[in-house]
Amino acid sequence: MTDTQTTKVDQTVVKAEARNAQLQMLNEFWHYFSANKGAVIGLVIVGIMVFVAAFAPWLAPHDAGHQYRDAFLMPPVWETGGSWKFILGTDAVGRDMLSRLIHGSRFSLFIGVIVVSISLTGGIIIGLVAGYFRGWVDGIIMRVMDIILAFPSLLMALVLVAILGPGLVNAMIAIAIVLQPHFARLTRAAVMSEANREYVTSAKVAGAGHMRLMFKTILPNCLAPLIVQATLSFSTAILDAAALGFLGMGAQPPTPEWGTMLAEAREFVLRAWWVVTFPGIAILVTVLAINLVGDGLRDALDPKLKRS
Repeated sequence: MTDTQTTKVDQTVVKAEARNAQLQMLNEFWHYFSANKGAVIGLVIVGIMVFVAAFAPWLAPHDAGHQYRDAFLMPPVWETGGSWKFILGTDAVGRDMLSRLIHGSRFSLFIGVIVVSISLTGGIIIGLVAGYFRGWVDGIIMRVMDIILAFPSLLMALVLVAILGPGLVNAMIAIAIVLQPHFARLTRAAVMSEANREYVTSAKVAGAGHMRLMFKTILPNCLAPLIVQATLSFSTAILDAAALGFLGMGAQPPTPEWGTMLAEAREFVLRAWWVVTFPGIAILVTVLAINLVGDGLRDALDPKLKRS
C-alpha cells in the first residue's frame, strides 16, 4: 500500500470516528433530555407552535384583520349563539379569535428569536471581553451590568420604550437590553473558569491571538449554560413583550399579538370571557412549554446534573 493510500485510509478512519463520536454525543444528549418527560411534552408543544406559525396563512380559517360586522362578540361554538364559522368566537369588532391566535404565534416566535439573538450576541461579546481581559475593563463592564440589573426588568423595559417610542421593534430592543446582562454575567463566569485551563495555555504558547483565543478556543466550551439561558430567556421575552403590549407600549392594534389582544379585550372581560381567556391561555401554554424544554436542556447539558 502506497503512502497516498495509507493517508486516505487514515483520513477515512478519522472521519468515521468523528461521526461515531458525534452520534454518541447526540444519543447521550437525548437520553438525558428524554428522561425528563415534561421536557419532551414541552418540545412537542413548541414543535406544534412552530408548525402553526410557519403555516399560519393556510391554517387560519379567516383573515386575522377582517371584521365581520354581523358577528360582534360572537361566543365560541359550544356556547349558546356560537357558530362553526367562528370556532373560538369573535372579538368586539367581529374578528375571528382563532385566526388571530394562529397569526399571533408568529409574532411570539419572532419576538423570542430576535430578542434572544440580540441579547445573546451582545452578552457573549461583553462577557468575553470582561472575563478575558479582567482588570479595569471587567470592573467597568460589570458595574454597568449591575446598574441594569438593579432595576425591575419590566420597569426598565417600560422606561426604554418610553424613550424610544411605542412599537413592537422598540419593545424588542428594550427587552433585549434588559436581558443582555444575564448573558454577559454568565459568559464572564464561564470564561474565567476556562481561561486558566491547559488547552488555553497551550493555544497561547502556540501563538494564538486574543480574538482566536476568545472566540475559537474558549467560547465553544462555554456554550452549554448559554444555550439553557437562551431557552429560558425566550419565554421571558414573550412574557415581557405581552406585558408591554398589554400596557399599550408594545405591538400596536390591530396587530394580532397576544398581549395586545388582551389589552383590547379588557373592557369585555365580564361579558365576553373568550376574548381574554384564549390569548391568556396561549401565552401560558407557550411560556410553560419553553420553560419545560429549558429544564430538559439543563438536565442534558449540565454535567453536574447527569446521572451515572
